[in-house]
Amino acid sequence: MIKGHGDDAYNYKGITSDFSSNICMPAHHHEALMAHLAGHPELIGHYPEPEAWTLEAMLAKRHGIDPHCVIVTNGATEAIYLIAQTFQFKPVIPSPTFSEYQDACSCFEEKEDKTALWLCNPNNPDGKVYDEQFIKRMTAKHHLVVLDHSYEQYTDSTLMAPEWGCQTDRIIQIHSFTKTYAIPGLRLGYITAHESLTQKMRCFLRPWNVSAIAIEAGKFLLGHDELMCRPDLAEAQRLKQQLLAAGIEVTPTHTNFMLCRIEGHTAADLKEYLAAEYGMLIRDASNFQDLTPQHFRIAAQTPTENDALVAAIRQYILESSVNRKSVNRKS
Repeated sequence: MIKGHGDDAYNYKGITSDFSSNICMPAHHHEALMAHLAGHPELIGHYPEPEAWTLEAMLAKRHGIDPHCVIVTNGATEAIYLIAQTFQFKPVIPSPTFSEYQDACSCFEEKEDKTALWLCNPNNPDGKVYDEQFIKRMTAKHHLVVLDHSYEQYTDSTLMAPEWGCQTDRIIQIHSFTKTYAIPGLRLGYITAHESLTQKMRCFLRPWNVSAIAIEAGKFLLGHDELMCRPDLAEAQRLKQQLLAAGIEVTPTHTNFMLCRIEGHTAADLKEYLAAEYGMLIRDASNFQDLTPQHFRIAAQTPTENDALVAAIRQYILESSVNRKSVNRKS
């Protein structure tokens, strides 16, 4: 596991605007969910289902698939490691992307002369989307295609539906309650795939892998679509244009988050400046494979916060330029 993920406000004091995490907050926050869970204190005193069968059945009904095609996991991260352990194929992982794919595959020795393509879709950190035709071509090229759809609610682009993915034994899809409902602390995700694949994965599934509280939260949230995260993608595109005008390189994105690059400075220095001077937090993206010390990632917030971020970055560039000129004169 790499150090330096987003949402590391615990390392700083006085953070008031967090651009570092891709998760967008739902319109109604968590009050309704918290009230529901508070009404079920008995869940704490009993073991949960050995496997989250009731929640799996609800998810299957929502997607129009067989319950045997669904596995509920302790967050999308458990799903990643479960897949890597079950199918110890040679990983094919485009970069830059989420580091846990490589980390998970590195834990297990390749035992079969087969390839597994891992795609984050939309991709973290740049917001790229792989269309259905591309994915279908990849299923003909690789023995397995793993589609991490954790950010599926964060784009208007059409993604492959679980119903179609479950019709082939070459596709596994990962889904995340964390991103869909902004509940990273509960650790809740799930897998959809053809029954022949889920049957193999269940052999490595730990009993009671998902807490009773998380299961109950999932069941409640499935009945409350109004609590889904729905980022303002138009505002994200406006922020992108503002950053470009400020001299920041921005990779094209189909989500609320975007990969940026600052010329002549490091993302680490920019991050420290924004945190100390403005209480703003960004994601230093230099630890993504194939990225540079100049790369950082941000997720759009409110228009007011976004304008403030752009102004702060402009000020950083200006102050850095003035300081550099002053040093040159003295030398």
